[in-house]
Amino acid sequence: MSFDAWLPAAILLSSMIPGMMIFLLREESHRLRTVLNMAGALVKVGLVIWMIGGVYDGQHYETRWTLAPGLDLVLSADALSVLFVALSTLLWLVTTIYAIGYLEHSPNRSRFFGFFSICVSATVGIALSGNLLTFVIFYEILTLATYPLVAHRGTPDAAHGAKVYLAYTVGGGALLLVGAIWLQALVGPVEFTQGGILGVSPEEIRWELILIFFVLLAGLGVKAALVPLHGWLPQAMVAPAPVSALLHAVAVVKAGAFGIVRVVYDVYGVEFAYANGLLLVLGILASVTIIYGSLMALTQDNLKKRLAYSTVSQVSYIALGASIFGPIATIGGMVHLVHQGLMKITLFFCAGNYAESLGVHNVSEMDGVGRRMPWTSLAFTIGALGMIGVPPVAGFVSKWYLGLGAADAGSNWVIAVLVASSLLNAAYFLPILHRAWFRPAPQQWPQEHRHAGRMEIAGALLWPPVITAALALGAGLFAAAPFTPLEWATLIAEREYGR
Repeated sequence: MSFDAWLPAAILLSSMIPGMMIFLLREESHRLRTVLNMAGALVKVGLVIWMIGGVYDGQHYETRWTLAPGLDLVLSADALSVLFVALSTLLWLVTTIYAIGYLEHSPNRSRFFGFFSICVSATVGIALSGNLLTFVIFYEILTLATYPLVAHRGTPDAAHGAKVYLAYTVGGGALLLVGAIWLQALVGPVEFTQGGILGVSPEEIRWELILIFFVLLAGLGVKAALVPLHGWLPQAMVAPAPVSALLHAVAVVKAGAFGIVRVVYDVYGVEFAYANGLLLVLGILASVTIIYGSLMALTQDNLKKRLAYSTVSQVSYIALGASIFGPIATIGGMVHLVHQGLMKITLFFCAGNYAESLGVHNVSEMDGVGRRMPWTSLAFTIGALGMIGVPPVAGFVSKWYLGLGAADAGSNWVIAVLVASSLLNAAYFLPILHRAWFRPAPQQWPQEHRHAGRMEIAGALLWPPVITAALALGAGLFAAAPFTPLEWATLIAEREYGR
């Protein structure tokens, strides 16, 4: 088998193998565990960079195992999968650094980092899935690998949050499985194909295909946190900060949103979905979720819960982009897959730093935090302004293309949704920035732990949010440069629309 045929599997195994080895390590094997974590992350980065160049030049990478007639496990790379796998790989590297610092003195680190690596492997498997069967398998593995991370602290709240998470996601996975079996029984093996495979299906199965679309959407909508299937996300905020960052920026919610994009573009085909009214339903669901999530975020004093409801809202921009017929909106939705990840992981890293260093968990406790932790607060500010859509941060680029795409498609009501959402984003983020930078600090923080060095907090906790904030700013400032998320999203749109 050639290197090209092994490359997708090698990317998957670069985190899976270190994860399995970490499970076997003793708690005190700190150095070896760190070496395995970092080696796996860096090898994956190198392999993904190689794949990006090949896919850009039209190279085909595919690893295929035949389990039985009509049952193939397929890992393959196209422009869409590379966008998601590159995001997962980059943010896994910085989250690993952050998690090593965050959990330095915590128990059960081998268990945590073992499941952490399996979780990222499952996300990469979802990104590289070449057919619906493979996607469903890795989708379920992701559920099972993430559950122990949510429950990691072992407290009653953690156990309850993990139980709610499992109930929602197992239910969603079951619906996805039903939809996948139903579709394969109807049309045969479902390979992901640019432009979709159902556009030429017989007229007599049209209504059955529409019903299956909604079953698949319900299954995927749980992880994508579409209203009313979002209830698990705020409950899962009991997880440690690195897990929250992973859930919201890299793994679970992105897996659901990515799955919706795959079903629309590469299973049904955007023209089939548009002609049969499926995009309109998806657009309405995404819009309701965007507004609802923002309204709920306004009412939360707990910082992580405010960020969680912000995720409910912001992730649906991806589904909204997929729901608008036209390449410009597709660019806006696809590029937001990356931009939201960079901004949201920054915000969760910062929330973790406030909690670890000062014991600050609530917005009402953040007065003067900017002067006490300036670098963390600067990173938080960039992430928050990006979420609002303030130029030149990356979020502005996403919203600009979504708005242009809506106008181009004649869907002006979407522009009203974007404006309302941005105003709500400002209403729940700007008060935080005002408290952080313009209000006097209290005489005593809730639970302060002073760092022994010259920096405001340990470097392993400080540099990840600074780096991701800089990337979010750079993705906006240099959006038109080669190999940026915007250029790659444009490539995806051109290939999906055959232009």
